[in-house]
Amino acid sequence: MATSELTVNRSFIFYGGAREFARYHGPEAICHGPAETGKTISALWKLHLCALKYSGASIVIMRKTQASAYSTVLQTFMNKVLGPRDGWPCEPYGGEKPEWFNYPQGARIWMSGMDKSSKVLSAEHDIVYVNQAEELDLDEWETCTTRTTGRAGNMPYSQTIGDANPSYPLHWMYHRPSLRIFYSEHKDNPALFDPASGEITEQGTRTMAVLRALTGTRRTRLLEGKPAQAEGVIYEEWNEATHLIYADALPPLARYVAGQDWGYTHPGALGVWGLDGDGGAYLVAQIMHTRQTVDWWTARALELHQEFGLEAIACGPDQPAYIEQYKQAGLPAAAADNAVLPGINAVQQRLKAKRLFVVRDSLRYPDQELIAARKPHKLEDEFPGYVWSDSKTKEIPVKEFDDGLDALRYAIMYVDSAHGGWQAWASRQAAQAPAEEPVNEFEEAWQ
Repeated sequence: MATSELTVNRSFIFYGGAREFARYHGPEAICHGPAETGKTISALWKLHLCALKYSGASIVIMRKTQASAYSTVLQTFMNKVLGPRDGWPCEPYGGEKPEWFNYPQGARIWMSGMDKSSKVLSAEHDIVYVNQAEELDLDEWETCTTRTTGRAGNMPYSQTIGDANPSYPLHWMYHRPSLRIFYSEHKDNPALFDPASGEITEQGTRTMAVLRALTGTRRTRLLEGKPAQAEGVIYEEWNEATHLIYADALPPLARYVAGQDWGYTHPGALGVWGLDGDGGAYLVAQIMHTRQTVDWWTARALELHQEFGLEAIACGPDQPAYIEQYKQAGLPAAAADNAVLPGINAVQQRLKAKRLFVVRDSLRYPDQELIAARKPHKLEDEFPGYVWSDSKTKEIPVKEFDDGLDALRYAIMYVDSAHGGWQAWASRQAAQAPAEEPVNEFEEAWQ
């Protein structure tokens, strides 16, 4: 780095674990810690300094998806590292969403996502940096390491590096011998704690209040900075690296069914599941939202029905008037089987057999209130925190953060029912003569 104290233009100083991370020259490293410790900005400053120092350096800023890279880490890089546009020491290529930044001595920093990485990762690089590395599965991380073998040769060392929030204890990053983890703490962020006095700042008071208000697994991870899986978690089989997939990995899907959980103060949830011919179920579209009326939900369900041709919408049976409104709107809705333990068992079996998957970026109509409050706002957020009220008896789930999971359970119970099974579906498909008067076949046959 430029000086022993790792300072640049008197505007940035690396502290704590981030300082050691920036100095490290080994092949693989992650700066790990709770939310708001300065992990990302420290990593970006490291890249920026390397691009200024090493002629011809080839560096990549990467995230799980390119869209998320542009909406998050790119903004931090441009606003917090490069600063005012008229003072940039580099030239962007690609307009408002630059594909790369060219530096005066020939260095280049590329922007990419794992879902759009074929162009960038077809070449050798000196550094590949992964923002939110806990989102990657091991195969994706190892793909990045194959691009930093030293053959680029523009720097005296090559690395695959990243920053990460804590994840579940069995995540690959905690069990990879070649990976060095550097731990960052809230006191390492000078925006939160004054480096000279150690006193909390005004911004630190606000930030820490938000983090201390978190509960359960999120509190353990984002406030305390520890890997965590909730005690008594119901869906132990859930593995983000296995069960979260890209849309381009979907097999051909023959049918679509939906599950609907009603809510207003607590989120309502509507999920569309595509079914393949091998027993697999894939969440292809989901909505989780608070403070919306049944009219709003009816409009959303009609949109999804038009898009997917829903065979059935299995609805929470606690709101018969809402189900009736769906039916009056022409939707194939009926009260779901709400047998909780059998439904949980059905979901567990599919997870265990790798027959249940969630498509990344399947969320429609994001609820900004939930996002701002750092609460689960999509199905995949709920799995780690869904727990038994008594981890010994395992009979009653805690009724919290289960809205998308209830909708999932309703859909799977329909698919596993006699009427929703493949044999019954094939028989219906084979029937050529329609009824003289339209009927809600789903409701009449299932009830």
